Order: sequence, then C-alpha cells, then structure tokens
Amino acid sequence: MASGPGKFVWYELLTTDPKAAEAFYSKVFGWRMDAGKAADMPYTHINVGDHPIGGIMELPAELKAHGVPPNWSGYVGVDDVDATAKKIVAAGGKIQRPAEDIPNVGRFAVVADPAGAVFLIFKGMSNDNMPPRPPMGTPGFVDWNELYGGDPEASFKFYSGLFGWTKNQSMDMGEMGVYLTFDIAGVWSGGMMKTPPQMPMPCWVYYVFVDDIDAAHKRATDNGATTVMGPMEVPGGQWIVQAIDPQKAFFAMVGPKKK
Repeated sequence: MASGPGKFVWYELLTTDPKAAEAFYSKVFGWRMDAGKAADMPYTHINVGDHPIGGIMELPAELKAHGVPPNWSGYVGVDDVDATAKKIVAAGGKIQRPAEDIPNVGRFAVVADPAGAVFLIFKGMSNDNMPPRPPMGTPGFVDWNELYGGDPEASFKFYSGLFGWTKNQSMDMGEMGVYLTFDIAGVWSGGMMKTPPQMPMPCWVYYVFVDDIDAAHKRATDNGATTVMGPMEVPGGQWIVQAIDPQKAFFAMVGPKKK
C-alpha cells in the first residue's frame, strides 16, 4: 500500500465469506490473490499482475452487529492522518474509527463526509516499493470513483478542501440532479451526485475497468452476481454495470462494448 497524498491508494472489501469473494472476483476481473501477513487477522491482497491494488478481509463482528453489510471502501492517501482527521471534523465530517497504526504498513482512520459517505485516510510508512499506477483504461484497475452523497457542490467543496481535487465539469441530468466530475492530480478520476432513491445511504462506488463490458457482465452473473443496472452507456462512449456480488456487496465496472 502506497501513500500518494490526495489519491485513492487502496480498495478494500469487507465480506462475510472472503474465500468465496476471492474466487468470484478472480473469475470476473482476473485479479490475483495473495495471502497477507497480518498477525491478528487473515487478509488477502488483490493484485493486477504484480501491482497490489487492494485487499479482502472478513466483515468484523462488531460491524455485523450494527447491521453493516458487506461493502467496498476506498483509502485516500494523506501526509498526516491525525491532522487530516481534525480537518474532516472541522469541515463537518465525522470520525468512524480513530486513527491507529497497521504494524509495518502505515496509519489509517475511518471517516465520513458531511453527508455520511464513509471512506478511509491513510499514510504509508514507505511507497518506495510501489510501482507507478498504469494509465486510465487498464483492465483490472479502478478507473472511476463515484460519490452518492448530498449536494454535489457541497461535497466537492469538502473533498477539494481536504485533498486538492479540482473540478472538471458539471452536467445537468434532469430529475437526477447535477453530476459533477473531478480531477485528482490532473487526471479525470470521478464524479459526485446526490444519492439516488435506489441507494440505501450515501456512499462511494468504485468502477473497475474491463476490456469488454458484456463479457465481464456475463462472467459476473454466471458466477452468482445480481445485476442492479446496465449495461448502460455513459458520456465518453464507455458502458457501466452495477451489481451485487454473491455475498451481497455492491460493486461496479466500466468499459467498452466489443460488439
């Protein structure tokens, strides 16, 4: 796991059956799974080739007890976790889990924005051994980070103030409201909109790039996923699918149609 201030640096799945989830996502996205070295809990690293991008672990009992379902979350790199956590509170966000260390890895905290969407902040001990991320449009990598939250302008003000993200453009989607897109370090990286009626709560959604949306969609449904939306064409000529995996975690993919 690298630091990369202001960038999404890691994606993590909390699930009720890690082994089944590993098998599912390996088949759908071609990810390679490696057992982690955490002493206190099993942890699987997700790799695209030799590039680590995230992890899978069992949904903790305390979260299950509070009704938290299986879910994907994203880590944003920061220079100082504790200082950033204070800024988040000052800007109207909340601390869900106070800052703590991951031995020999780094320091993190679980936080939420003012609308209630949860994400994590992270400072790694070192990023010297982390290869640079391939360009956008590389299969297997998260290519788009989408926020379903409150007013997109208010959301953008919160995140840009914390991480220096810059506005790309805003699109009027009628009854769905404004869709605001943003850049991270000069790269078009995601969008923000108000929470749609079909979503149970504000959240971040992470789209994995695939080289053939129909083939990837078929792999997902053939292996037990339930389609929520799509394939649907989006601006730029790409197509998206939103789905629920066999353990009930929401996930998404984006890519071209080959036919």
